[in-house]
Amino acid sequence: MDTSALARTGRFRAERAARGSVTEGAARAGLAARGVIYLLVGALALQIAFGNTGEQADRGGALEELAHQPFGAVLLWALGIGLVGMALWRLSEALFGSVGKDGRSARKRALATVRFAFYVFVAYSVLSFAASRNQSGGSSDQQSRDATARALEIPAGQWLVAAAGIGVVVAGGWIAVRAVLRKYHDKLKLGQLSRRARQLVDVTGVVGGVARGLVFAVAGVFAVRAAIDYEPDRAKGLDDTLRTFANTPLGPWLLACVATGLVLFGVFSFAMARWQRV
Repeated sequence: MDTSALARTGRFRAERAARGSVTEGAARAGLAARGVIYLLVGALALQIAFGNTGEQADRGGALEELAHQPFGAVLLWALGIGLVGMALWRLSEALFGSVGKDGRSARKRALATVRFAFYVFVAYSVLSFAASRNQSGGSSDQQSRDATARALEIPAGQWLVAAAGIGVVVAGGWIAVRAVLRKYHDKLKLGQLSRRARQLVDVTGVVGGVARGLVFAVAGVFAVRAAIDYEPDRAKGLDDTLRTFANTPLGPWLLACVATGLVLFGVFSFAMARWQRV
């Protein structure tokens, strides 16, 4: 009996299962769930720019907003399950590789592993909120300050926080550049898109990706400042980062532009849920 052939067959079957309809459905549900969160966060940020809202423009604020809608509990559970699907999809990419010519590379698998860990955390926080209907872990701002304070207390913590902040800045720049270069085309079923659909994907993908990358980069800058000044309170979560845009010379208009970009990224996520190759 050729054990190596059996092993290859087993791996092939496992990969085929991972690429099957279950994983594809999980991926599309996850992308749609991501779209819901960005739509809500962007909408809350627009309210901050032009109104007076006490809601947090972050994931916690988005969940609160969703909970107050008709059938809010059902929507929260659906969102959490969708994010579980996103985590499972990223896990399959880490184990078996993703679509594309370099989808099996170590770099792509490592990136998928990081995304898997991130979405496990996000899915857990959403499902915890759905189960308790209480604030899940507090605002992103308080979470960022607490995490920074704990990190600064450990040996070489100042360097670790600075390195993490620089990493977030680089990630933000990477997200924005890839959006401008339309790298998402590599993952799309372009043959299925009409001319108008492709225009919609490009407008939402580029503008939304740049806005998302900008928010990441600015949050990273605040983390670096917190490390340099040894001041945990200088670290900012998503809500405080967005509010910072309103404190620039451009005032609320810059925040409105960034918020609109986040809404567009939510729309882009829905488009990817429809047309992304999985």
